Amino acid sequence: MATYSKVNRECDPPQIALPRIYNAASEFVDRHIEQGRGERIAFIDDQGEYTYRSFAERVNRAGNALLALGVRMEDRVLMCMLDTIDFPAVFWGAIKIGAIPIPVNTLLTAHDYDYMMRDSRARVLVVSDALMQTLAPILDGQPFLDATVVSGGEPTPTSLETLLGQASPELEPALTTADDVGFWLYTSGSTGAPKGSMHLHSDIVHTAVLYAENVLGIEADDVVFSAAKLFFAYGLGNGMTFPLHVGACAVLMAERPTPDSVMKRLKTHQATIFYGVPTLYGAILAQSELDQAAGSARLRRCVSAGEALPEGVAKAWSERFKTEILDGLGSTEMLHIFLSNRVGEVRYGTTGKAVPGYELKLVDEEGDRVPVGEMGELCVKGPSSAVAYWNQRDKSLSAFRGPWTHTGDKYVVDADGYYQYCGRTDDMLKVSGIWVSPFEVESALIEHEAVLEAAVVGQADARDLIKPKAFVILNDGFEGQASLEQGLKDFVKSRLAPYKYPRWIEFVDALPKTATGKIQRYRLRE
Repeated sequence: MATYSKVNRECDPPQIALPRIYNAASEFVDRHIEQGRGERIAFIDDQGEYTYRSFAERVNRAGNALLALGVRMEDRVLMCMLDTIDFPAVFWGAIKIGAIPIPVNTLLTAHDYDYMMRDSRARVLVVSDALMQTLAPILDGQPFLDATVVSGGEPTPTSLETLLGQASPELEPALTTADDVGFWLYTSGSTGAPKGSMHLHSDIVHTAVLYAENVLGIEADDVVFSAAKLFFAYGLGNGMTFPLHVGACAVLMAERPTPDSVMKRLKTHQATIFYGVPTLYGAILAQSELDQAAGSARLRRCVSAGEALPEGVAKAWSERFKTEILDGLGSTEMLHIFLSNRVGEVRYGTTGKAVPGYELKLVDEEGDRVPVGEMGELCVKGPSSAVAYWNQRDKSLSAFRGPWTHTGDKYVVDADGYYQYCGRTDDMLKVSGIWVSPFEVESALIEHEAVLEAAVVGQADARDLIKPKAFVILNDGFEGQASLEQGLKDFVKSRLAPYKYPRWIEFVDALPKTATGKIQRYRLRE
C-alpha cells in the first residue's frame, strides 16, 4: 500500500494527496533510499557528516531502541536534546514506530521540565548529556517516566549510543494513518505556561510543499543552516523537515547561536539558505566587521520569523549581505510559516502575503471581518494546524474555532494583500482611547543609532491611564543618561504620532525572551 504523498505541482497552490495509511518517516526518511539518494549528505553536525543511508539506519536503530524500552504506539517520548544527529534520529525513530516525540526547549528550568514530563505523561526521556545537570534533580518520583536515555557523554549501558549499537538497523514503519497524532510541540510560553500542540503525521508534508518548495524555493542542492533550534517549530522545519523533504543537506549546531558561531558555520559550509530571528540579524549587523566576505559566498536566501522584522534591520542586512530577508509569520499551532514575503516581491516593514494553500482573515472583537486598512486579529485556515492543545480544552476552543486558528496577532492588510504587524492581541496598548502597537514604537526606537534592542509595554501613569514604557538595550559606546532618554523620546515623536512615544524609558542589559527570541512582554509588565 502506498505510504507517500502525491503532489500535483502544476496547480496553484500545489495539491497534496495522502493515502489513508501514512507514516511520515516513510516519506521523509525511507523514500530517499528507495529513490537512490542514499549516498547524498543529509546532515552535518559538530562531529561529522551523515549520508541519507547512514541516517536512515540510525533512525531505524533509534526506533528499535525505543521499542526495546517498552515504548509502543501513541506513547510519548520527551526529547530535551541539542542540535546533533541524535535529535532527528530519535524524532523520526519515534514517529516510525507510531510513538509521539515531543521536542522541548533546551533552555528551561527544572520546574518547567517537571511540568512538561507530568503534563505529557512521557514514558521515556531522551536528554543530551550537557543538559542532565538541569534535569537530574526532578527525575526521581516522576509518576509516568519509565526510562531516561542520555545522548552524548561517556557511554553507559543506558546511553543512546549503546542502545543504538545494540539495536537492529532494520525497521518496518508502524501502520499509522495520515490523521494520527505524530508529534507534539509545546508553545514557547511567551504569554504564560506552555501548551502541548498536537500535530498530525500529515502536517509536515504540507508545510514542506506549500512553504519550503513553493515560496522559499528549496532544492536538493541546497545547504541549509538554521540558527533557530530544532525544538522550535520554526527550526524543526528549517533544519530538518524541509531539507529532508527535497533531499538537501542541513547543518546542525549544538551551541547557542551568536554572531561569531553563526557566521563561522555559514562560511565553513557555504550555506545557501540561512534562517534567523530579528534579534540575531540585528546582533550580526551590530558587528561592523561581519560582512558578506565573513559568511557564505553561495548564500541565496535568508528567512526571518519568530517576531516581526524591523524595516531598518531588513534594509541594512540586504545592503551589507546582498541578500534580501524573507520575513514570515508562523506559529507552533500552525507548525511553520503561513504568511511570508516572496523572492523579488519583498516589502520591508510587512510580513508579506498569505502562503498559497492558507487562507487568512482579520477579525474584530466580535469575530467579524474588518475592512481593508483596519486592524484586526489574524486568523488562519490551512492544512498544518494542530488539532488541539493537550489537556487544555478551554484554550483549545479559544484558539481552534472550526477550520480557523486564532493567532492572537494584530495586523492590518492593504489592497495588495500585504500584511503589516501591529503587535499581539494581549500586548496592544490603548492610549488616549486609541490602539497603539508596541512593535511600531519598538521599530522607531531601533532606528536610533544608540539602540540595539527595545521592548515596549503598557504602564499606568499617576492617573491610572495606560501609557507606553520602553525597555532599551544600548549599543556599545552609549550610556543611559537623562539626556539620551529625552533624545529617544523626541526621536520617536518625530517619527510617530505624538501619543505613541514612550513616557518612560528604562535602560537594561537584557530583555526576557523565550529561547526562540520572542520578547516576553508579560514579564516586563510584571
